[in-house]
Amino acid sequence: MILLKHELKQGRFSLMIWTAVIAFMLAVCILIYPEMSSQMTEVSSMFSEMGSFSAAFGMDRLNFGEFIGFFGVECGNIVGMGGAFFASLLGISALAKEEREHTAEFLLTHPVRRRKVVTEKLLSVLAQIVILNAVVIGVTALSTLIIGEKPEAKTMALLFLAYFILQIEIAAICFGISAFISRGGLGIGLGMAALFYFLNIVANLSEDVKFLKYITPFGYTESADIITDGSINMQYLSVGAVFALMGIAAAFYRYGKKDIA
Repeated sequence: MILLKHELKQGRFSLMIWTAVIAFMLAVCILIYPEMSSQMTEVSSMFSEMGSFSAAFGMDRLNFGEFIGFFGVECGNIVGMGGAFFASLLGISALAKEEREHTAEFLLTHPVRRRKVVTEKLLSVLAQIVILNAVVIGVTALSTLIIGEKPEAKTMALLFLAYFILQIEIAAICFGISAFISRGGLGIGLGMAALFYFLNIVANLSEDVKFLKYITPFGYTESADIITDGSINMQYLSVGAVFALMGIAAAFYRYGKKDIA
């Protein structure tokens, strides 16, 4: 577990910054709700009549006058997008950075199998995502306590579970890509996360492209669906799990045979 500890130590500053920023923005979003709650009923009515724009973000099915509706759209986007970008950067740099930073020669000359290298790097990615989500959940609980709101625990748990799985899927896919590249990965990672978000918006706009929900992990994190249905869409989630496993399998296969520069 030496490599795992090294990866966690090496990534601690990035983890601290991303966690602090996401947690701070989320806390601010929650804490301003009491000031805005009196106006949210009118805002909710206005959004419900904005047609395609409202449908793209699921705002036509949520009541902004209730905290859970406000949280699902406003605060949920902070966790969803912030977590997706962080997970993509973790995954895309995990294996590629050894060549980019010219440390592969030092690492791979030690008596350690490549499979072990991939395993411990994957565990470090998962550990950092777990830490991020633990802090975010704690900040959310404290912030809602401060403003005196008591949202339904099951719904909040489903929302955070969906965001957590989304981050795992994106990290796994980018982790697989990381085994095939040696440099320039950050743009690819961020681009993947942004592309997935855009595909979900497009899928919300038209029934003709609803199949895109199976491709993007944002399909099963749709707050309007989770809040109204009281569950995560298991069809979209199952396909996402397959993509995640494919990414991990690709990383083990490619890195085991890769000619390291």
